[in-house]
Amino acid sequence: MFLENDVFRTVVASTPLVSMDLIVRRPSGELLLGQRLNRPAQGCWFVPGGRILKNEGLDAAFARLTLTELGTGFARSDARLLGIYEHFYQDSVFGDDEASPNTHYVVMGYQLDLPEDFPLNPPTIQHGEYEWWSVENVRADSRVHRNTQAYLDALS
Repeated sequence: MFLENDVFRTVVASTPLVSMDLIVRRPSGELLLGQRLNRPAQGCWFVPGGRILKNEGLDAAFARLTLTELGTGFARSDARLLGIYEHFYQDSVFGDDEASPNTHYVVMGYQLDLPEDFPLNPPTIQHGEYEWWSVENVRADSRVHRNTQAYLDALS
């Protein structure tokens, strides 16, 4: 259930959003990142993921997000929970001025290992492009958002 803009603005201004991030890794160790088109974290390289919708169970959310972001729906049991994270942003999808709310996410980070030759769908409306990044480059590149870099220590 996606919300109308005025209702969603009130939610963003009033409460944390609950989401899942997909830390997708190939056997070579590379991680999948997308360059974000939208606020928050606009222009940064970030892992795929998204919000959990009202009345959507965790398994259903994981299947929907993997289908939307990767082109194939996966079971949550195919992944490993890395932990629960908090992401705070000064801006939101509604802008970065004083009249716009900031954004607070509570995020479940899931590691999903895929075969080297896994075919990806083109990115969704959240990302302009996808690229595979080495862990070293994810850690060192200032274009990668610090909330994505925070997952690196939990990878197995």
